[in-house]
Amino acid sequence: MHLVQILIPVTDNDGRRFERRTFERVRRELIARFGGLTAFVQAPALGLWKDAQSGTTAKDDMILVEVMVEAFDREWWVGYRAELERTFRQDEIVVRAIVCERI
Repeated sequence: MHLVQILIPVTDNDGRRFERRTFERVRRELIARFGGLTAFVQAPALGLWKDAQSGTTAKDDMILVEVMVEAFDREWWVGYRAELERTFRQDEIVVRAIVCERI
């Protein structure tokens, strides 16, 4: 079993908040495919990283969406990540898969 985590920014690169329906579409897609999800949306996570070109520290407020999957389909997730990057106009959306055990 894998726990797949998706870090989705709350705003675009110009600081404009994405519309609620954009997040709702992601929620509907994942529930339809995997039967459920957990979304941490009330207190956005803070992402900080060093920009390699400018040397400045960049920042994103983001939500964390988690899905548990029995079988990890890497090809599907790579394609879905690319779709999310287009939808949220990002160079990269972080999607990580962690092997886990349901107890």
